[in-house]
Amino acid sequence: MIDPDRLSLEAEWLALTRETLPALARARDWPVSADHCFQRILLDNAVGGRWYDAVAARPAYRHIAVQTLARAVALANAAIAGEADLRDLNRRSLAWRRAAKL
Repeated sequence: MIDPDRLSLEAEWLALTRETLPALARARDWPVSADHCFQRILLDNAVGGRWYDAVAARPAYRHIAVQTLARAVALANAAIAGEADLRDLNRRSLAWRRAAKL
């Protein structure tokens, strides 16, 4: 059975990462502007590491735990509201990825 709450959360995720955040990127002088970059940053921070180490299949938003997707959506909304520093979230995401290559 399809969970309507999950479907709503997935729709919000896609709108935030494909439309809202990229539209704000230039005005906010964020280090990224592509949808997949926002998805990487938010998912990595929601799981506390590289998202693909925590999510078994792709697309991640369809296979990630609903609570984790909710954290990623909350981070996106916090960045929009100026309550989360997208630059810091990006640095953290990139650091996890560099550390994994060592």
